[in-house]
Amino acid sequence: MAWDFETDPDFQKKLDWMDEFVSREIEPLDLIFRGPADPFDPSLPGPTAAMAPLKKQVQERGLWACHLGPELGGQGYGQLKLGLMNEILGRSRFAPTVFGCQAPDTGNAEILARFGSPEQKQRYLQPLLAGEIASCYSMTEPQAGADPGQFTCRAVLEGNQWVINGEKWFASHADFSRFLLVVVVTNPDVPIHQGASILVVDRDTPGLEVVRNTAVGMREEPGSGVHGYLRFTDCRVPREAILGKPGQGFEVAQSRLGGGRIHHAMRTVGLLKRALDMMCERALSRRTKGELLADKQMTQEKIADSYIQITQFRLHVLYAAWLIDKHQAYTREVRREIAAVKAAMPGVLRDVVYRALHLHGSLGMSNETPLMGMWAMVPEMGIVDGPTEVHKVAVAKEVLRGREASTGLFPGYYLPNALQAVGDRFAGLLEREVGNL
Repeated sequence: MAWDFETDPDFQKKLDWMDEFVSREIEPLDLIFRGPADPFDPSLPGPTAAMAPLKKQVQERGLWACHLGPELGGQGYGQLKLGLMNEILGRSRFAPTVFGCQAPDTGNAEILARFGSPEQKQRYLQPLLAGEIASCYSMTEPQAGADPGQFTCRAVLEGNQWVINGEKWFASHADFSRFLLVVVVTNPDVPIHQGASILVVDRDTPGLEVVRNTAVGMREEPGSGVHGYLRFTDCRVPREAILGKPGQGFEVAQSRLGGGRIHHAMRTVGLLKRALDMMCERALSRRTKGELLADKQMTQEKIADSYIQITQFRLHVLYAAWLIDKHQAYTREVRREIAAVKAAMPGVLRDVVYRALHLHGSLGMSNETPLMGMWAMVPEMGIVDGPTEVHKVAVAKEVLRGREASTGLFPGYYLPNALQAVGDRFAGLLEREVGNL
C-alpha cells in the first residue's frame, strides 16, 4: 500500500493562485478596514465595495463557496481540499468572506441546505449564498456556557407559533444578521440531546433584544464588538420556523460543527505559518550582542520547535479531514480526531505566537505588529466550538473504548509475571539449549 502526501497537480494550481491572490489582493484589506464587523456585515459600504470585485474573480475561477454542492453554486469539495484552501484563507480576516466560506454563514448554509424547507431556502439560503445577507448561530447561554444540559432558553408551541423565552450569549453577528438559528429547549422532560430544537428567527422579530454586544480582548470599548448577548421575551415565530423535527436539534447542529472545526484548525495553520514567517524575518534582521538573532542557539530552538509543532499539527488536521472524506459520516473514529485537533489547537497557537512575540521584544507586544492580535486569539481558540477540556474528555473516552483492565493484582506488563509466563512458554527450548552446552 502506497502513502502519498502530494496534492493533485491541477488542484495545486488553484492553491497557488489562491496563495498569490490572498497575499496581493486580500491581506491589504486587513490593514484598511479594521472594525470587528468589517469582513462580515454586508451593509457596510466600504468593505462591501472593496470585496465585490475580488468576489467576482473568485467566482470566475470556480472557487466560490466550495464547501457546497454544484446545485448550490459550489464545487462540493471534500474536507481535505477544503482544509488545504482554508490554510491559505487563515492568513486574512477578509479572505473567507471573499471566497464565500466565512463563519458562521457556511455552517448555517449547510443546515438550511439539508434541513430547510423550500420557502426557507428561498427566503434565507439563496441571499446568504450570494453574500447579500449575514446570519447568526445562537447556542451558548450566559449561565450555561457550552454545557447544553444547563440550557434554559425555552420554546413552547402555542397554536401555530413557537413562543421563545430565555437568553443567549456570544451570538456572533446577531446585530447585523438577517436571521438567527437559535437552539432552544422544546421538551424539558427528556435529555437535552432529545429535547432541543433549532428555530429560524428573523432579526427584526418582536421580542428579540440585543442586550449588548461583546468584543474579544481589551481593544474595544465595553458594549462594542460583534458577539451578542440576546434576550427573548415572548418572541413568536411560525410553527414552520423549525429546522428538522422537534427534538432533532443536536442532529441538525452536528451537520455544521465537524467540518467547521476542521476549517477552523486549518485556518489556524495559516495563522501559525504567518507567525513563523514573522519570527524568521525578525531573526534574520535583528542583531544583538554582536551577532544576528538567527545565529543564537536559543533563537534556533524557538524556530525549530515552532516548525515541528506546526508541521505535526497540520498533518493531524489533514488526517482528520481525510477521515471525514473516507467515511462520509461522523463515525467514532472521525469524531475522535476532530476533537483531538480542536484540543491541540490553542496550545500550538499559544506556543508559536508567544515565541514570535518574544523575539520581537517590545515591538511584539505593541499594537504596531499583528502579533498581539494573534495572542488574543489563543484563549478564543480554546473556547469557541466547545472548550478544550470537553474535547479532551471526548478523545480520552474514545481511546479508552475497547481497552481492558488488568484482572490480577498487578498489571499485565508487570515484569516478574511476564518473565514467568515467557519462561513457562519456552521452558522446553531453554532446556535443550542448556543441554547442548
